[in-house]
This record gives sequence, C-alpha cells and structure tokens, in this order.
Amino acid sequence: MSEHIAPHANLLLSALAPDALQQLLSEHATVHLVVDDVLDKAGDVIDYVYFPFEGIISLVMPMGGDSNLEIGLVGNEGMLGITVMLGVDVAPFRAVVHSEGSALRIPRLVFMQELEKNPVLKRELKRYLYVLMSQLVQSSGCHRYHVVEERLARLLLMIRDRAHSTGFYITQDLLAKMLGVRRMGVTKAAGALQHQHLISYNRGQMLINDSQGLERASCSCYQSDKATYDRILTAQH
Repeated sequence: MSEHIAPHANLLLSALAPDALQQLLSEHATVHLVVDDVLDKAGDVIDYVYFPFEGIISLVMPMGGDSNLEIGLVGNEGMLGITVMLGVDVAPFRAVVHSEGSALRIPRLVFMQELEKNPVLKRELKRYLYVLMSQLVQSSGCHRYHVVEERLARLLLMIRDRAHSTGFYITQDLLAKMLGVRRMGVTKAAGALQHQHLISYNRGQMLINDSQGLERASCSCYQSDKATYDRILTAQH
C-alpha cells in the first residue's frame, strides 16, 4: 500500500538535502505497517530496512519458550535494520509492528548501495546506531533494577513520543508483555499512576493527563535516553 508522506516525517531522513531526499522517496516503496505484523524474526536474514514515518515498531528479545521481552521501540526518530551497516545481515531481534503507520522500505542490498552514494545519510545513521546501542544497554539495566511502576511510566512516555500524542490505545496484556511482567503487575502499577492523576486508563484507551508528572514518576532511564538522543543527533543539526 503506497501513500504520500511528508519528506520531514522521518527524522533521520530529514537530515538529507531536499533533492537527495526526494530521489530516495521516489525510488523506493512506501508501505503501510499493520499492527502485529512481524517485520523481522531473530536469527533470520534481513531482507529490508524500514524508515517509519508514522507508527511504532517494537524490538523484542526471545527469552525461551513463549517468553519475550520488549527492549526497544522504533518510531519516526529512527529505522529498523541498522545492523546491516556493520556488515551483519542477520536480525538480532524480533521486530513487530506495535502501532500502525507508514514507512519507507528499502531492500537491504540496495540500501547498502545508497549508503555509499550518500555520505550524509551514512554519517547520520552511524550516530543513530550509537544512540540505539546506548538505549538498548539502558533498557537492560532498567529491566533489572527499576520497579514496575517506574518502568511503566517510562514506557508510556516512550510511546507518547513516538505516537506524537498523549492518547493512544494499548491493552494491559501488551503492556505486560512489553514490560516482561504478569498482568497483575501492570494493573497495580497503572492503578498507582492513575491514583496520582498522571494517567487515565479505560478499556485499552490510555490518556496521559500530566506529562511532567509522569516524567517525575519514571525512572531516570527516560531522561538518559532522551539526553543521549539530543546530544548525539539533535545537537548535530
């Protein structure tokens, strides 16, 4: 499915000169990302890289059996498939569409050719690779040391940033899977945040009532991630 997308919708691509960006957009397919679609499976060869314009992709680490742990989110600030820059064509994580939207899709081998033709894009993606690695390390420490309520607040802020909205749909089952806890743990943590009037939640409809308060309730990982992104990517522009 193809549709018109504003050129500035993906922040990595927005670093390109307008003519280079327009050429990239005209030569490659824009696809619609459908919720629960699996774009990559851990251990499989990466066929395409994706630059989301809208929507959110979850990066999930298989933990054995039916257990999975969400370790990162990719929205219009980033891309899926960045590891091919390292010469590795095997997906390290399972990539699942969390929220529908559109993305520029480029075949892996063609993408590698584009990088050689476009040093600006290559430089920008190297910086993004550093940011993503830092965020993944931060996430692993967060899962180990921070309580569910803090982690839930962080996750909701991450979704807000990528959804570009304080209101979105998400079930408790999905939140539990993303946090790697039982649903009861999510119910308790969400109840605590609601009691503080930071969020409202009913039948899957999540509304952040107080963004600043939710940031204070979150663990320090949210601000650390944001600071890394701003320092390495935003400050360079």
